[in-house]
Amino acid sequence: MELIQKNKCFDGEQRVYQFESHTLKGQCKFAIYLPPQALLGQQCAALFYLAGLTCTEETFAIKAHAQRLASRLGLILIMPDTSPRGDGVEQGDHWDIGQGAGFYINATQAPWAEHFQMESFIVDELYTITLENFPIRVHAVGIFGHSMGGHGALTLAWKYPEKFKSVSAFAPICAPSQCPWGEKAFSSYLGMDKTEWEKHDAVALIQAKGQLFSEVLIDQGKDDQFYSQLNPELLQQACQKVGQKLSLRFHDGYDHGYFFIQSFVDDHLQFHTLQLTKS
Repeated sequence: MELIQKNKCFDGEQRVYQFESHTLKGQCKFAIYLPPQALLGQQCAALFYLAGLTCTEETFAIKAHAQRLASRLGLILIMPDTSPRGDGVEQGDHWDIGQGAGFYINATQAPWAEHFQMESFIVDELYTITLENFPIRVHAVGIFGHSMGGHGALTLAWKYPEKFKSVSAFAPICAPSQCPWGEKAFSSYLGMDKTEWEKHDAVALIQAKGQLFSEVLIDQGKDDQFYSQLNPELLQQACQKVGQKLSLRFHDGYDHGYFFIQSFVDDHLQFHTLQLTKS
């Protein structure tokens, strides 16, 4: 693991690391915010943040303004890239598939399967690397994300509740099997068998696995320009059906971007702190 950037931030450090990923078969980067408590060696709770389409490991670190409260709360923030990168990695022909659009799943179809193994990268490789190299409190790891990353956070939380003890999202793609973004990505990465798609669909996973968390927090802007892709009502219905407590908050005037995330990110950090304190 090579440290390639380090900046002091609210008495902690915002860092970027690079390493050779055996899962993605190439160089990859991730960002991490270490609060002052972690720099002093104190064991801290940690949050994985999964970004949305076209984003990188830098997007949340630069745009969300989360470090101030993370410093006060003693939260480590882990921010992976959204896909494999590099000259040998399939690019795709549009912004919503290929590099920048990994969808946090393991692709099974050519030409994507060789590098696009983002699910295993997050939950196995990066999870292990960060817990081994930073003072993260065992059993105090949560996950959250935005848009495509909100989809990733919800699905990985339901697949791996032994690893992630809390979950929230901003404007997540709740039912990718039922929207154009998801249909395009899943048909390319997974093939045309829709039973395979359901294994990576938050609504389907909740319906299949039931209530796993004491509470889930979702924030959604009412002026979101991509609202038709997101289907929060389907998520609400699935949670109600299985008895999963869901705080689904709608906000007048907010769109899909990072000004929306800035406005409510403190609520998410506080929510995870409370949930992880219980774990």
